[in-house]
Amino acid sequence: MDNWDEIRTAWAVARHGTVSGAADSLGVHHATVIRHIDALEGRLGTRLFQRHARGYAPTEAGQALFEVAQGASDRFNQLEARIKGQAEEVTGELVVTSVPGLTDLLVPIMAGFRTDHPSVRVRFLSDMRLYRLNSGEAHVALRAGPQPSEPDYVVQPLTHLRYALYAAPAYVARHGVPKTDTDLSRHEFVGPDDLLARAPFHQWLQSTVSHDRFVFRASEPEAVNAAIREGVGAGFQPCILAPGRGLVEIMAPRPEWEAPLWLVTHVDLHRSAKVQALTAHLKAALAGRG
Repeated sequence: MDNWDEIRTAWAVARHGTVSGAADSLGVHHATVIRHIDALEGRLGTRLFQRHARGYAPTEAGQALFEVAQGASDRFNQLEARIKGQAEEVTGELVVTSVPGLTDLLVPIMAGFRTDHPSVRVRFLSDMRLYRLNSGEAHVALRAGPQPSEPDYVVQPLTHLRYALYAAPAYVARHGVPKTDTDLSRHEFVGPDDLLARAPFHQWLQSTVSHDRFVFRASEPEAVNAAIREGVGAGFQPCILAPGRGLVEIMAPRPEWEAPLWLVTHVDLHRSAKVQALTAHLKAALAGRG
């Protein structure tokens, strides 16, 4: 049957016995109820009701149709209950997207989350691309920089990432440590291949030293990190991660280099159990660790 609305309307009339009772239960005008019944009977080529002074009574054909409608309604109700139950459980696939370069920070947090919720399957997507939460590409997004402003997004501040200039011990042994910004002109640097990188510390360095001081550029943050660890040149790193990478701080963090990290969810999924569980876990894991 192409028009479930007509069947639902007729079924409501059968349950209530009157057009007015069906109209009230469906929240429609009584003329709409009559139109639906007439259209359905016309399509089926048979009467579904006997009209009488007290209301409407199903015919044999009507009773057969309404038994099928009752079964369909019961199955829909069961499906709705199952879907709601799944939404209230911390289970199933959870897609998390993040800006690149934070893998060392976030993967241990994701691992801890799975320890607490072993029924969850995590997909962790680290990419410069902004995945669209409103299209269902991800459940949770971690974004750095300006506050996201897409409609229907729930945006929460997660932490402020502090950045400093770091180098490997081997590099420091060869080149020493800059004492002032002017000293930077004598150093060599590692950075992103994108000259228009929006991170505040990258923009600051681009404006402070000449391009020929960048001796190694890479499109992937992991390659930049590896080059810094290998002593190719100095580069910016999150303060929360650099000590674990065996690096030496050669210029202390500054407020203008900080990058806010935002926790972003879609309003339709924000209250689901697994999204709420992950956002709470992220907040607890990163509290005070900027």
